[in-house]
Amino acid sequence: MLVYLSKKIAIPNGVLLRCISWNASKGYIACGGDDGLLKVLKLETQGGKDARLKGLAAPSNLCMNQSLEAHEGRVQVVAWNEHHIKLTSSDENGLIVVWSMYKGTWYEEMINNRNKSVVRHMSWNKDGKKICIVYEDGLVIVGSVEGSRIWAKELKMQLNFVQWSPDGRYLLFGNSKAEIHIYDNLGNHVGKMAIYCLSSVTGAVQLAGLDWYCGKGHQDPSLAVCFDNGRAQLMKYELDPAPIKVDAGIMVSCIKWNIDGKLLAIAGTQTSSQEKEHNVVQFYNPLGQHLHTLRIPGRAVSGITWELNSLRIALAVDCFIYFANIRHDYKWGYFSNTVVYSYSRPDKLEKTLLFWNTLTNERYYKAVKKLMFLETCKDYSLMVTQSEDQQYSLLLCNDLGTPVDSRYIDIEPHYACISHTHVAVATKNAIYTWHYRTSSRLASSEVAYTILRKGREGKELLLHVDETPLDGVEHTVEYQKNEKRSVDPICSLCASDKCLVVGRVSGKLQCYSLPKMSVTGTVVVNCRSHHIALNCDSTKLSIIDIFGVLGLLDLKRPSLASGIDGQIGKQLPLERKDVWDLCWADDNPDMFAMMEKTRMYIFRGLDPEEPVVCSGHICSFSDLQVKSVLMDEIMKDPDNPMDEYIFEMEVKSLRDSRDLLDKVGIHDASQFIEDNPHPRLWRLLAEAALEKLELEVAEKAFVHSRDYQGIQFVKRLKKLDSNKKQLAEVAAYFKRFEEAEKLYIEMDRRDLAVELRTKLGDWFRVVQLLKQGGGAGNDVLLAQAWNAIGDYYADRQKWQHAVTYYSQGCNQERLSECYYRLENYDGLNKLLSTLPDGHPLLENIAKMFVSVGMCQQAVTALLKCTKVREAIDVCVQLNEWDQAIELANQYNVGDVNNLLVKYANHLLEKDQKLTAIALYRKANRYIEAARLLQQVAKEQSGLKASPLMMKKLYVLCGLLVSWVVIFGVRIHQIDHLG
Repeated sequence: MLVYLSKKIAIPNGVLLRCISWNASKGYIACGGDDGLLKVLKLETQGGKDARLKGLAAPSNLCMNQSLEAHEGRVQVVAWNEHHIKLTSSDENGLIVVWSMYKGTWYEEMINNRNKSVVRHMSWNKDGKKICIVYEDGLVIVGSVEGSRIWAKELKMQLNFVQWSPDGRYLLFGNSKAEIHIYDNLGNHVGKMAIYCLSSVTGAVQLAGLDWYCGKGHQDPSLAVCFDNGRAQLMKYELDPAPIKVDAGIMVSCIKWNIDGKLLAIAGTQTSSQEKEHNVVQFYNPLGQHLHTLRIPGRAVSGITWELNSLRIALAVDCFIYFANIRHDYKWGYFSNTVVYSYSRPDKLEKTLLFWNTLTNERYYKAVKKLMFLETCKDYSLMVTQSEDQQYSLLLCNDLGTPVDSRYIDIEPHYACISHTHVAVATKNAIYTWHYRTSSRLASSEVAYTILRKGREGKELLLHVDETPLDGVEHTVEYQKNEKRSVDPICSLCASDKCLVVGRVSGKLQCYSLPKMSVTGTVVVNCRSHHIALNCDSTKLSIIDIFGVLGLLDLKRPSLASGIDGQIGKQLPLERKDVWDLCWADDNPDMFAMMEKTRMYIFRGLDPEEPVVCSGHICSFSDLQVKSVLMDEIMKDPDNPMDEYIFEMEVKSLRDSRDLLDKVGIHDASQFIEDNPHPRLWRLLAEAALEKLELEVAEKAFVHSRDYQGIQFVKRLKKLDSNKKQLAEVAAYFKRFEEAEKLYIEMDRRDLAVELRTKLGDWFRVVQLLKQGGGAGNDVLLAQAWNAIGDYYADRQKWQHAVTYYSQGCNQERLSECYYRLENYDGLNKLLSTLPDGHPLLENIAKMFVSVGMCQQAVTALLKCTKVREAIDVCVQLNEWDQAIELANQYNVGDVNNLLVKYANHLLEKDQKLTAIALYRKANRYIEAARLLQQVAKEQSGLKASPLMMKKLYVLCGLLVSWVVIFGVRIHQIDHLG
């Protein structure tokens, strides 16, 4: 996080300010001061089509500057009603005025003057329907937004502050004795708040600030109580027995939560070692962790307020309003053309991760509990989370959010980073590394050989920061090493494929080689590093300290103390202030891009190019182009990122080369590129030379850029016998296919246009060209086009459209599949009748008919391909035994009885005797049917069935036996049934 001053507005006549408040919903700023000063200002941001000029980078001007005339004394309190857009102000004489806007101008709506005491504080409740006003003499008035008094009460204390609870049920009153009393919303005393942060403080203290964040879905502390000696406590509710205690170390004048309750600003005066006082604003998160300190000019800070999106704060200092920009530490990253970031939804406790592919605009969501870190490298993202059993997981994900590998550790990470080969996390005392394994890396033969030879893939190491590892000694993961506290703890971490750099609080930087984790040297700088990064070949290190000051180290050059304690590296003569983001180039170790306030600088060595105004976070720097994303704009609506939030900026050499090619000529541009060589510039020259058919220059440029395909393309162009052909091929090379097709047609070479569209798979256009043309051999190509269009519709499950084109292309196989998908069995049967005997498609069609129980059609298809045995099996499977026996007799198949017996036994195993009887009866096996029926009769007799039922069973048995004689079966074949 970085905060820096960005704008200053002077109050006329040097009138001192006493209070300030920013209306979050409409952007109005109210400020009050001496001599009855009350102003309402509004900053209007001038938006435009340029994506770079959005957010904090957009120019802003005052569109409203109205002085409100009603007060004569010093205006001490101003408070906004966010819902009804009303302003309430009060002065030292006790005059209270409610202001409202009408036709773009603020007017007095209500006035009240008690003429007895001074208003010390005012607070509207969350829904803006009630206001609580406290007077110095102890009077409390609660009124409605319409101006009526709801209740009033005199408290026997001198009041300084009042604050509503988020649900509107309670009121907190702070008095001059540094006490906070709790009342309900009807004025009944509930209790007194316990002050834990002053337990060891002696002497008189005063309450300096009382603020309660009233948002939704907040699980962290939201009630801030701060005293003038710098002590504060952060509470989850008014009687929280275990608040978070903070010691800001300054004389506090005012405090304020931001709009979403994630940042607390504490403003006051700090005394330096030289006994000089200066104004500062300290920023804390809800857990009491100090994030940043901003130094403010002037004598005293009298008020502080936040903008809606928490990107700016306004400070009332003497007779000025200072604005400061805030660069948040978002959990985000960029890899594989994908922006991934985390955000909170009001209806969910866990964090939401969104993987947004900036090329295809596809989005993948992932819910993550207790996300601690989100880091990215070229191909993967790293998520560090805390599990419920107090373990910490390291999850490696691809650009779809799918996990590809993971590890669990027992130490709490404070810092994390990832390179192409390693994951590193660190506590304050120890460093853990994991040499991760992925399928893409295993595909590389070189890496696979390294894995087989060294066996380091997937290996984990843990070292104490004060430990000096010995070469050749295997190190294991011993978590007890983290228990030993270091006097010089870790404060930053970064890694490349070759080395790992660890920053310590004293300014010491330790370099380790990867994967062995042996110390290669140390270097000491005069700052506490906050963000460090290595360039592409690990020869330079950038350091951004906790105050946003950038410095560079050259790790190749020997230090002045290189002979002392293994010191390496030399600090380069570069220092930049208010730096909050930096990215090294992927293909040039001397180039990097950085963000300084709202300007992007690109450095070549130590020389910066002309800055560009923007407020984007840097995604990547490669091919002389810097890609940035406007994270501030995305976070306003994180569920719907827009393409305009991604933009690219070219470096000066690339812009100059374009200008030379456009305005001067290829040969002069070629000389410039030879003096400033880069593969991207050579590719640019090659493209320009191709456009003008300067093939020799293009070939030379492709050679310099090591583009083998480009070299082959130029050689192919040289073999063409026409300039128009060459121009058409160049147009196709640059994907200007319409232009290439037009050139071919102008040359009366429709065949080349058809070939081009065929290569592109644009079969609709192929059909149009073929119909417009004609000639021999077109029928085959036309059929291919019809079938390809049919495939197009079939892939989208538009089967009816596919049938039309498959019919024209005579694709009987795909046509049968479409009929089957459409359940058009009449069409499938007609197709069957058109197929000749022995066609290989007949068996597949038979399977389709069998799957829907159409036995006759399946048998017909199988007989056409001489699959008699399979046809009989189909009849048996579908219980068409008459047809099965008929086919067996017709084609002299003798083992039908065996099939019948097997099927009957299968039914008997399932205790389906009646079904088996019907099977035997249908197959004219009356004797077997009579036997089974006799068994059924005996079973029913044992169950004491009715005599009538028994009679019917035996009569049926007799009928079955009699049918044997009727159908000509010899009597001696009938076995005894008794």
